[in-house]
Amino acid sequence: MNEAAQAPSSPAERPPALSVNRLAAARVAQLLARADELRLALHRDERGTCIVDAGIEAQGSIAAGLAIAEICMGGLGRVHLAATPREGWPTWLEVSSSQPVLACLGSQYAGWSLSATKEQTGGRKFFSLGSGPARALAAREELFAELGYRDRADSGCLVLEVDRLPPRVIVDKVLADCGLPPGALTLIVTPTASLAGTTQVVARVLEVALHKAHVSGFPLGRIVEGNASAPLPAPSPDGLQAMGRTNDAILYGGRVHLCVRGDDEAARRLAQQLPSIHSPDHGRSFAEIFRDAGHDFYKIDPSLFAPAEAWVTNLDSGNTWHGGRLEMPLLQQLWRQGAHE
Repeated sequence: MNEAAQAPSSPAERPPALSVNRLAAARVAQLLARADELRLALHRDERGTCIVDAGIEAQGSIAAGLAIAEICMGGLGRVHLAATPREGWPTWLEVSSSQPVLACLGSQYAGWSLSATKEQTGGRKFFSLGSGPARALAAREELFAELGYRDRADSGCLVLEVDRLPPRVIVDKVLADCGLPPGALTLIVTPTASLAGTTQVVARVLEVALHKAHVSGFPLGRIVEGNASAPLPAPSPDGLQAMGRTNDAILYGGRVHLCVRGDDEAARRLAQQLPSIHSPDHGRSFAEIFRDAGHDFYKIDPSLFAPAEAWVTNLDSGNTWHGGRLEMPLLQQLWRQGAHE
């Protein structure tokens, strides 16, 4: 069992010491109460399930994206906007967590595949990857067995990165898998081509590093603190370009600092393995890479999904290592008009 997750030995009998859904509940309530201020639209179906439009018909906002990102982290992370120009870009996101494994992998990671055929929806087929604390209620992914964590709570929230509201068949599946009554579920829809969507995706810069550490074989229980930053691009009205910008922000502008425990060699190796620079696709825009892969994520080199720069501190020795580098000139060319002149 990963001690970072703090799961009970019998999760079916009692809730874990840290419940990402209970911790996120207050932030969900605040989001709903501030809906008009944050330019959100609230919908309740006939059963009482709340669906939040954060960028489809509603305009949404950066502030909504920040709030949604903290909900995604199960109340165990902080996401701030730093409007102080640096590295040639005016606006940055800063993310931190003292429970990075649980916040990022146990909650924020977009790992729950939700799909429906056109026959099931009565129209178009539907697909989305669910992220946020309700994932830990359903625990449908193998990752939760590895973490040794499953949540128990009276309410849940799931975030979907799609450009339309989920059909009833998807809502039914989430309710059934989470074991929640309809009125206890909140679904937040954040298209990437929106202010809130772009913001909450770039706020995954720390999560991307945690996922890369996990697939690299670093013991997750040794990661005890995480801090990260990434530049916040403007959302593009084109969905492919919007997705490309959010990924590029992390791949070429993401900077992560992890505090770990253990031996120095493992910490040094982690700092060297984490950055995206090791991918043969490094240096190209993600939109171009995705297009060349036939719009299939699984055909893209997995090592590309990583922050640009990594710092790793071993708390047991006090030593720090560094790997990778920011590629801000590339982002300037991709995002800023007149950058080629």
